[in-house]
Amino acid sequence: MTIITVNTPKGRLSLEQRRELAETLTDAVLVPEVGQFAAVARVGFQVHFVEREPDMMAIGGRLLADAGQELDVMVIDVAVMDAAWRSEVRAEVIERVLAALATACGMERPSPAWWVNFRVIEEGSWGSSGGVLSVLSLLGSGVFTEERAEAVRAALGA
Repeated sequence: MTIITVNTPKGRLSLEQRRELAETLTDAVLVPEVGQFAAVARVGFQVHFVEREPDMMAIGGRLLADAGQELDVMVIDVAVMDAAWRSEVRAEVIERVLAALATACGMERPSPAWWVNFRVIEEGSWGSSGGVLSVLSLLGSGVFTEERAEAVRAALGA
C-alpha cells in the first residue's frame, strides 16, 4: 500500500501530465518496493493530485501569488508501509519520483523547488478493508522478489 500525493499550484499540471504521472509515479515507487515491475501490484498504489491557489503556497517567505511565475514549486509526499526501506532504496524512490516529474513536465532535470517527502507508516498503523494491514501479509502475493521479501522479513523481525 502506497499513497503518493502531488501538491502543486493550480493549473501547473495538465490532464495529460496527470495521466502520465499516475502511471509513472506508481512505478517509480512500485519497482524499488517489490524489487521488480509487477502490474498486478499497481492496485495497492494511489496517486492524489492536490492543486492549491498561488496565494495558498509560499516559498522563501513569499506567497507564490506575489513571487511571479519564476518559482516552480511542488511537494510530493510518498507514504509507504513499513518494510525494508534502507537509505539507498529511499534514495532510489526519491530519484525515480523526481525523474518521472521532470519527464512529464518536459524538463531536462527537476526544479530545485520540487521537494519529495518519504514517509514510512509504522507497522500496525495502516488500515483498509475494515482492519489493520501488514506488509507481511502481502509477501506471499507473488509480486515481491524473493530478495525483497527476505529484506522485508528481516527489517520487521519476522
